[in-house]
Amino acid sequence: MTTQDQNLQSNLRLEVDIVAAKVPELRSQLRALVDAGAPHLVLDLSQVRMVDSMGVGLLISVHNTLKKAGRQLSVIHVSKDIFDLFRTLRMHQHFSISGD
Repeated sequence: MTTQDQNLQSNLRLEVDIVAAKVPELRSQLRALVDAGAPHLVLDLSQVRMVDSMGVGLLISVHNTLKKAGRQLSVIHVSKDIFDLFRTLRMHQHFSISGD
């Protein structure tokens, strides 16, 4: 589900794991949101149980694309395991990540 509020923030609740088998589909969805031009993209990971290396790469790619355009990415409602993974990879130093 995607919404855009009056603050020009796009929100997307991901309802599948961010793994290699789903990356092409997710990349397409995320590209459409990035192309829409909202200054802030918020990904809700409350339904995501797993993120693999391809998923990490996808999130980094989205962050880099947004950053080049002076925009930002936030990831919210991250499970403890995924939050720990992101901290280990130091992703929290590049974009906002918040847990459940």
